[in-house]
Amino acid sequence: MERILMMILRLLPRVPFWAFKVWTWPQNDKHSRQEKYALLQNITRHACKAGRVTIHAYGTENIPSQPGFIFFPNHQGLFDSLTFLASCTQPFSVVMKKETAEWILVKQVRLLLNAILLDRSSVKNAVEVINEMTDRVKNGENFLIFPEGTRSKKGNVIGEFKGGTFKSALRSRCPIVPVALIDCFKPFDTHTIRPVTVQIHYLPPIPWEEYQGMRTKEIARMVRERIEAVVQENMAV
Repeated sequence: MERILMMILRLLPRVPFWAFKVWTWPQNDKHSRQEKYALLQNITRHACKAGRVTIHAYGTENIPSQPGFIFFPNHQGLFDSLTFLASCTQPFSVVMKKETAEWILVKQVRLLLNAILLDRSSVKNAVEVINEMTDRVKNGENFLIFPEGTRSKKGNVIGEFKGGTFKSALRSRCPIVPVALIDCFKPFDTHTIRPVTVQIHYLPPIPWEEYQGMRTKEIARMVRERIEAVVQENMAV
């Protein structure tokens, strides 16, 4: 968390101005989803610069221009979502663990993104999350969900992708966008403030027509394999 402290200290003159917006905008219907996303993106980009984090984004042309898709990335660390916020050209919402929902700043980001909370101990809640995400994607929202369910805690080693996370894609018949994250564990999950570089690779979308006849476990395996190939190819770059 040393890097987070450095970010706050180096951006201290801007903090009151941003804090006012971050705390008040979620309760204000005057600001559009695009405006709220732009606010978070602006803060994130400044924080990355202050925290000496460089993001190399590849394949941004693969992000669908039409809304109503889901990102499925590997999950490396606490910095993962910020990598998306800093590089993604389209607003999105997220599925977030319930136990982190009330953390300071996390709560405000959650409200600005209109995130869905997941209680991993409740099967009923998991079904509700799938249904809500399906409906919102059908209505033109974009989502980010981590199919591993939790951070790998093994650096660039990818864990098992859970088939259930792909049910909303199947039901909404939306494009699946695999995303490969590399070295995203370094900014917040290592005890250093040295300059670090992370990579995010947006892979070509998988249209519904390509996966419609597959089971969720098969989709999970396919997406994982595509991401792992990119991670293995680019780790030494």
